[in-house]
Amino acid sequence: MKKIFLLFLSTLLYANLHAQKHITVAQDGSGDYKTVQAAFDAIPFKNKKPIEIYIKKGIYKELLNLDSGKNFVTLKGEDKDNTILTFNNHIGVVTAKGDTLNTYTSASFFLKADNFTARNITFENNAGFTAGQATAVFAHGDKLRFFDCIFKGFQDVLFCSGEGSNSRQYYQNCYIEGTTDFIFGPAVAVFQSCHIHSKKNSHVTAASTDPKETYGFVFFDCTLTADTNLHNVSLGRPWKPYGSVTYIRCNIGRHIIPAGWHNWKNPANEKTARYAEYKSTGPGANPSARILWSKQLTDNEVKQYTLKNILGGKDHWNPLQDK
Repeated sequence: MKKIFLLFLSTLLYANLHAQKHITVAQDGSGDYKTVQAAFDAIPFKNKKPIEIYIKKGIYKELLNLDSGKNFVTLKGEDKDNTILTFNNHIGVVTAKGDTLNTYTSASFFLKADNFTARNITFENNAGFTAGQATAVFAHGDKLRFFDCIFKGFQDVLFCSGEGSNSRQYYQNCYIEGTTDFIFGPAVAVFQSCHIHSKKNSHVTAASTDPKETYGFVFFDCTLTADTNLHNVSLGRPWKPYGSVTYIRCNIGRHIIPAGWHNWKNPANEKTARYAEYKSTGPGANPSARILWSKQLTDNEVKQYTLKNILGGKDHWNPLQDK
């Protein structure tokens, strides 16, 4: 009888440790919290339990920080078009403490935790077209996943900011729009079936990949579009010399320049930047006109571009597990 009781207790303890906690955020007071940051504040440091934060429709104008250690959080919106997390940070703003915001501190949402998932949410920086660098999401943790999300802003919208393979990121069926370098940083990130929309004659990506990393940003089966009359947009320029960006089976709009890429006005980058395409389609796909220092992958070479090889790492992370 004692053994049965102990087995019951251990089963109950296991279930409690692994049960997912649910938190609801609603501006009208019908949830557990009225603000997203209040929900974040309620998550314990060194968290190991899955926690789902369900956000009801609304425009939440908040400066958000999900700190390192507040792991295993899923952020789920009621409606991606009408569940909007927004703020207007931008470079040059002087804070109450006297600090001047820069590229690394100008985000609306600072995501430093690991094992994070977001679904059906709009992440926005609404500082405006002329504000300069104004990041919507500063994505710094490891094993970050975004499904059916929207990223909106202008310059530097999505900062994939973690260091290389220490910050693996996966984006599926997301819409990302911006002006200059609006997907940028050193992280290893995969974009699957995403819609990438340019709002200015400028550059889509600015990767700063570490030379030790095999992969940087990889776009699979994405669609690249632009505002009407744009005609001078590059697929990317290297923020640092070894920037790595690859487009695989993407539909490229006519706004992309025939040369495809840009050297950031530094010819030395042409010897180190790692830019590639595979079977691009659409009016902006022009393999014969691409700069000579970019690459068209062969059928054999593209076989190496798998989620396992790009994001798996030593712990064999699969971003589609338990999707």
